Amino acid sequence: MDLETAALVNDTQFVECVLAPGYAPEALELLIKKKQRRVLELPAMAARLYPVRVLKFIRGGALAMTPDLPDEPDLTPVSAVRPTPAQEASLRFAWKIAKHVKSNAIVLAQGTRTVGIGGGQTSRVDAVRIACEKAGTAARAACLASDAFFPMPDGPLLAIAAGVSAFIQPGGSKKDEEVFEAVRNAGVCMVTTGRRHFRH
Repeated sequence: MDLETAALVNDTQFVECVLAPGYAPEALELLIKKKQRRVLELPAMAARLYPVRVLKFIRGGALAMTPDLPDEPDLTPVSAVRPTPAQEASLRFAWKIAKHVKSNAIVLAQGTRTVGIGGGQTSRVDAVRIACEKAGTAARAACLASDAFFPMPDGPLLAIAAGVSAFIQPGGSKKDEEVFEAVRNAGVCMVTTGRRHFRH
């Protein structure tokens, strides 16, 4: 960690623990000034930023999964309306945030600011409802990311009613065409990524 990064961390409230592969001497000196902060070093982080497999331990064993890497997805427009450059940037931002929200994850963003998050629900429609309620009036013209496909048009239609103007989602539902048609009829934008996020 260099001094510039350490200064940003230091100026952020409530950072109680910092973990990095290493520290520039001046960065370390700055970070340890706050007595209650734990500063940890893990050199192996530099060698491999992401694991080859993610392990989820279950009774009697473990599940090994490929990691959900933070690379930029290819976007496939599925609506007549294409995203503006500003919408595309906001969609990509919301998609990155959705990776870190428990499934079913719905993230509403305005630019590079989250305005509503709904996650950890058994129903994607409930997650959409919660995210829109959290966003309030900021849902208008917001961009929505869904960590997995919409199984039916009800989720997108609920978001459209709240004012959402653009969607990013993996696609892959048996009812994709119904979902896409609903979005097209509403005159809003939707793109698919071809792969999903998954956090439980």
